[in-house]
Amino acid sequence: MKIVSTETSSAIRVLTFIMDRYSLIIRNLVIYGAKANYKLVKNQTLLRFLFLFFTTTGLLIAQDEEAPKETGETTVLFQEQAILPIKLTFSNKEMKKETNDSTYLLSKLIYKNEAQWDSIDVKIRARGNYRRTHCYFPPLKVKIKKAVAKETIFKGNKEIKLVMPCVQSSSTQDNIVKEYMAYKIYEVISPYHFKTRMVDLEYIELRGKKSKVHNIKGFLIEDIDKVAKRENSRKMKRTVHPLEQDDIFATQNDFFQYMIGNTDYSTAYQHNQKLVFTADYKTVPLPYDFDMSGLVDASYAVVSQVQGEVLSIESVTDRLYRGFERDEAVFQAVRKHYLDNKDRVFEVIDGLKPQFDNEKEFEIARNFIDGFYKVLIDNNKFKNEIVRKGRIK
Repeated sequence: MKIVSTETSSAIRVLTFIMDRYSLIIRNLVIYGAKANYKLVKNQTLLRFLFLFFTTTGLLIAQDEEAPKETGETTVLFQEQAILPIKLTFSNKEMKKETNDSTYLLSKLIYKNEAQWDSIDVKIRARGNYRRTHCYFPPLKVKIKKAVAKETIFKGNKEIKLVMPCVQSSSTQDNIVKEYMAYKIYEVISPYHFKTRMVDLEYIELRGKKSKVHNIKGFLIEDIDKVAKRENSRKMKRTVHPLEQDDIFATQNDFFQYMIGNTDYSTAYQHNQKLVFTADYKTVPLPYDFDMSGLVDASYAVVSQVQGEVLSIESVTDRLYRGFERDEAVFQAVRKHYLDNKDRVFEVIDGLKPQFDNEKEFEIARNFIDGFYKVLIDNNKFKNEIVRKGRIK
């Protein structure tokens, strides 16, 4: 057996990455060549490619050799998984009306740590599209200054998200637990995931001279920058077509969306998806925001029509595979991965049973995930409902 050095392995990965991109260029030129002078364009492109290849390969290899050897750690806030009691005070009306991507409200986040109440100054704004408009409690983005977070459990978290129920009722409280469950399931499936933590929130809503107290469930989500650092990768802002993303990780994501009955996503347009670029040159998707899924089955949930595409299902509890066509080996490898981790998935689910107010809601959620595994186990169902549903565009 040959032993390949780290430097040689790095060079091979870089060369493979560049050749893959060149193949994509040539494939596109073949299409273009039907309408233009393909030979001229091909030769010009080849010369440019060779110049780029020889002038940048050394730099890329050097960058790879200098990449961090250790991945970042999960911050203390998300290492601990005990439910965190917190308090926030703000005007809900002002939150929805006055905040946007660049405008925040000043507030104080009070939290209980080791039986002691403490507080930090934060900036908060409403986030999300549908929930911001249609829900009483919009999800929030929370910004914390580095100096403020220092010496607290929030150290290392400059930005976090706070997810709250749409309205205050027993059913929507359980919806929060089900959405949190989805995040925890994906932790089992992929190392590229968002860390989360449940909170018990006492929200003091300011209403002019009066106030109202809401006691609700919620959960915190770490920022994409923390995921990227932990997994020795970089956050991507540009869009990347799913067929240019890593086959295995992209298909794991598509299986997961099918598992939870979610069509409200698009990796091509980064809708409810983030992308990271790994140290070994893979583009990997990270899913988030699952309130429109069949697993959560919120009262306001509708079948998504991303980019205006009308889908063939009528209810979010009807599953529809939205992934792209892949080699049979990729489908089978991801299928095996999910089956191998079935016990761990249900450990996550069963561990959240005490958090439900309504035991029936827990059973519905558990049975919904079980329905996914019935598809995986049955060869005919797997072929008809997943493999043959793979998209070509």
